Amino acid sequence: MWSLLACVLCSLVAVSADELVVRTTQGQLRGSVMKTVEGKDIFAFRGVPFAKAPVGDLRFRAPQPAEPWEGVRNATEDGAPCPQISENFGVPSEDCLTLNVYTTKIPKTKGDQLRPVIIFFHPGGYFSLTGNSVFAGPQYIMDQDIVLVSSNYRLGALGFLSMQDANLPGNYGMKDQVQVLRWVKNNIAAFGGDPNSVTIFGYSAGSRSVFLHMMSPMSKGLFHRCIAMSASPIKPSDGRSPVELAKKLADLVNCPSTSSKQIVDCLRQKSAEEIYTTLRKFREFGYNPITVFRPEVEPDLGDGSERFLIGDPHELAVAGKFVHVPLITGYTTLEFGWKALQIIGNSSLAKEMTDDFERVGPIVFGYERGTEKSHQISRELRKFYLKDQPITNASEQALGQLYSDSIINFPEDRSVKLISRKSSAPVYFYKFSYAGRWSYIYHPPGSKKPYGVVHHDDLIYLFHNSALHPFITPRDAEYQTMKKLTKIWADFARGGDPTPEASPLLNNVKWEPFTEKNLKYLDIGSALDMKRGLYQDRIAVWEKLFLIPGPAAVKNE
Repeated sequence: MWSLLACVLCSLVAVSADELVVRTTQGQLRGSVMKTVEGKDIFAFRGVPFAKAPVGDLRFRAPQPAEPWEGVRNATEDGAPCPQISENFGVPSEDCLTLNVYTTKIPKTKGDQLRPVIIFFHPGGYFSLTGNSVFAGPQYIMDQDIVLVSSNYRLGALGFLSMQDANLPGNYGMKDQVQVLRWVKNNIAAFGGDPNSVTIFGYSAGSRSVFLHMMSPMSKGLFHRCIAMSASPIKPSDGRSPVELAKKLADLVNCPSTSSKQIVDCLRQKSAEEIYTTLRKFREFGYNPITVFRPEVEPDLGDGSERFLIGDPHELAVAGKFVHVPLITGYTTLEFGWKALQIIGNSSLAKEMTDDFERVGPIVFGYERGTEKSHQISRELRKFYLKDQPITNASEQALGQLYSDSIINFPEDRSVKLISRKSSAPVYFYKFSYAGRWSYIYHPPGSKKPYGVVHHDDLIYLFHNSALHPFITPRDAEYQTMKKLTKIWADFARGGDPTPEASPLLNNVKWEPFTEKNLKYLDIGSALDMKRGLYQDRIAVWEKLFLIPGPAAVKNE
């Protein structure tokens, strides 16, 4: 009897092992088994290369497809994060262009029904974090019948350095993301995913990326729905020059900076660490500006080379030059409000901001610098938010609102208004207000008291961050919010409607699309509630200061 049982168990193990081998266009992959919060098996294929390592002559170039391999490649562990200062989520390496695929059903035959695909682009200001499972664990969202893909992409100067010419065109990190989309189109059916039902989903820098994919000729046709959480690039320019940033980087690592060829030739000889550790020297006021290297408009070189971003996002949105697909976007209650603590808690920074707001304001809050218009903007913002008073403890809430509105809320508000104005597809707007026990910011520091519902806090209910947060279980009060958010996101990925039918879990709420006339948004708190006019009293100040530009004079490509 025991020998019979042993044979049965061996047979089960062998079948399971066979199921975990999937053939891609590059070769075969062997995955591992993870568990969802409800105990369902997740077939996980991690550390899958989607492009060659961007080293040597491939540094500062568009990604090249990964080489095929012989035999079965081990895909049971995360790849390395891309080079960055933090090592909280693994030891960084320049050989980082990998993705993870999670599925709960590997097709046995070509006739098996395929499932909607969600591709996640991680946050981190274009200079940090990763799509790896330690940060974006699939255990919550994979209780839904979807296929999930998360990826890395090049960060900081290694991902976005630009001289706006053929030698350093920029946007390497965004082209990495496009390469992920192309890999998914060619391979995801082998994992049970439908390449004709792809939702791209990003947070913060990843959210900005989603909006940019909507505008990029390189991404056209590679996705069908969008979820953009807590950030948008559709905002007035701050006027910073990518060319000047590139020259400054060259100077910091002792490279000549007379020409772009000199810069790129020299930088290819430097270690990744020499390059990314210069980031601190680009800070101009405390930890500001938050983002230094970022996506930039690429010039038309006349040689037929692919350009990721062909115009200013603000102007492209005004002109309706984006793909018309269903969109979910929104933000949290307090967003970057906690950053006021960094100023108020530092007497020298508080004094500097008080004494020299017209210089500091543009650095911190991201608008043009050194012009009369800039000075006027600074004066108006200081008057409205701070009542022209010195920065003290009494300024915390007002300064926090200024941080949130400048970095997240106003760009998001302008985005939903411009996109809903032009798009033939629905736009769904939300505010995430649920306050659980866990957060990305606790105050006082060292306590277990969340500062409020801040930037990233909604991600807690979509992915398990094993480095920072406890695992949510059915016994936790937070479990219902996790179930609500994952269901809404998965339903949207299935058909472009986040609430296709009445559901007691979702309080039987129907999420109505946003228009400039109705200003409707879904408040995602302990219950779900449709509301109108999110922070419009504050947004009105920004709309007065930053008028909508004329339509973009950009060719269709």
